[in-house]
Amino acid sequence: MFGVSSQTAFDYKHVFYTWFAMALMLGFGFVATRGLKLVPGKGQNFLELIVGGIEDFMVSVTGEEGRWLLPITATVFIYILVCNLMGLFPGFFPPTADINTTASCAVTVFAVTHIIGIKYHGIKYIKHFTGPVAALIPLFLVLEIIGHCARVLSLSFRLFGNMMGHELVLGILFMLAGAFFAPLPIMALGVFVSLVQAFVFFLLSTIYFAGSMEHAH
Repeated sequence: MFGVSSQTAFDYKHVFYTWFAMALMLGFGFVATRGLKLVPGKGQNFLELIVGGIEDFMVSVTGEEGRWLLPITATVFIYILVCNLMGLFPGFFPPTADINTTASCAVTVFAVTHIIGIKYHGIKYIKHFTGPVAALIPLFLVLEIIGHCARVLSLSFRLFGNMMGHELVLGILFMLAGAFFAPLPIMALGVFVSLVQAFVFFLLSTIYFAGSMEHAH
């Protein structure tokens, strides 16, 4: 496929399925937004329902000031959800069951969090890391840096662990109960896990963004 050997495709299957997920999102977005109308059709209505729900929830966390963050938060949620759901289809692999994919999402959230902090507070953003007492600045600085770096590990390993665990359970049930019976009882659970994991990543990202916009105390 595309001149790439089958071994390379297997070694980097998370990359290939990530491209597929992005192509799927771009294709659906193009079709759904083609010929936008005041009275939306089915595709436009479905897209507006998803984006509107994400926006309303995000604004309830960040306030009106954070509405401009919708493109990054909505992209995070929809991208992770599509990647998660991909694993429910036979022959597909969820990119989020690979630590490289989840780590790249976590690093992006980490970088955007601090870009927002600098954008809102400038050099005074450093106060978020120094604590309320001047004498304890060295201690608070170290602890805050460790805490912020731990967010990357927390975000990436939580999503990776849950999706990899789901894939392992699905593989075991395939062996024990057969390819046609096994997915039936856990298909609903798989959809639920995919939604919850995408929502948790989206929620934590939104909270981190909101925290960087707040003034340090």
